Amino acid sequence: MYQRIVKPLLFRCDPEWVHHQVFTWLRWFSSLGLLRLYNKVFTKDHPALERTVFGLRFKNPVGLAAGFDKDALCVQGLSDLGFGFIEIGTVTPKPQPGNPKKRLFRLPKDQAIINRMGFNNQGVAAAVQRLRHNKSVLVGGNIGKNKATENEEALSDYLICLTSLYTVVDYFVVNVSSPNTPGLRALQDKEPLMSMLAALKKKGADLASLHGVVEKPILLKIAPDLTDEQLMDIVDIVQQTQTDGVIATNTTIGRSGLISDPSLVEETGGLSGKPLAQRSTEVIRFLHQHSGGSFPIIGVGGIHTAQDALDKLAAGASLVQLYTGFVYEGPALIHAINKALIEQAQKTPQI
Repeated sequence: MYQRIVKPLLFRCDPEWVHHQVFTWLRWFSSLGLLRLYNKVFTKDHPALERTVFGLRFKNPVGLAAGFDKDALCVQGLSDLGFGFIEIGTVTPKPQPGNPKKRLFRLPKDQAIINRMGFNNQGVAAAVQRLRHNKSVLVGGNIGKNKATENEEALSDYLICLTSLYTVVDYFVVNVSSPNTPGLRALQDKEPLMSMLAALKKKGADLASLHGVVEKPILLKIAPDLTDEQLMDIVDIVQQTQTDGVIATNTTIGRSGLISDPSLVEETGGLSGKPLAQRSTEVIRFLHQHSGGSFPIIGVGGIHTAQDALDKLAAGASLVQLYTGFVYEGPALIHAINKALIEQAQKTPQI
């Protein structure tokens, strides 16, 4: 129904308007109990889907990537669609409108999206308030800096978000790889990144002690546009700072091989979707091999089929996340991936 009826109708409308309308509909369906009914009918838990990664138990390895539910507006409803975990954000200390519209573009011929949203969000306090009542789904907090904050002061913004969210999320993601906040990717350079992650890890340990809870994992989200030398730096940084994992990858600024209208292809912003599938898998494989599997990787980028997800898991990912594939394929993609994983497990001889 999604492919034949829902998507054709949605794709006739402005993508950002649709995005906001989807949340209105999800909250309405959730209030009527329809999403819980959907969950009971279509979502099947299975031991073969369970994963324990960086100390957390996931009911299945298919998560929703950051950027979809920036402000934690519908965490439970999205979980009811079958996701094993939800990543909110990117959130910043202060609310900000993001970049001027129009800033979100579909490229249907490439099964891709270009966005230059610019960390538009209602601020960390609003997300905290909504997440206080979450009891049933693992939630990651993707954190960033406000656009007005200079890179020299960026750590302060990340620390504010870490402190504010500490008791209401299960893990954190340090986003220094979005191409849509000026200068942000410079924080991926070895020296500033090493310093930032070390400081966040120390603050996380202090907060865990303060609140009497287990220390929350802190992950790093990286760009797909890094060179092999830069990826080796990432491996070294993650190992030295004892960062708990990596999310590979964010959107790309590359435009190679696209067949959509040039007026769309030339739009400024990060490209996500099918064109990113191969590169993100290459990055996962590189990190996994050169780290000796010493840290978990969440694979994201271009997952539009169950096989795409299996490829990332085979390359070394422990979990996967969807965004653009979810937009193009709908909730059925979640179930297709989980079904393929169950079938794969049943075919694997037990030792």
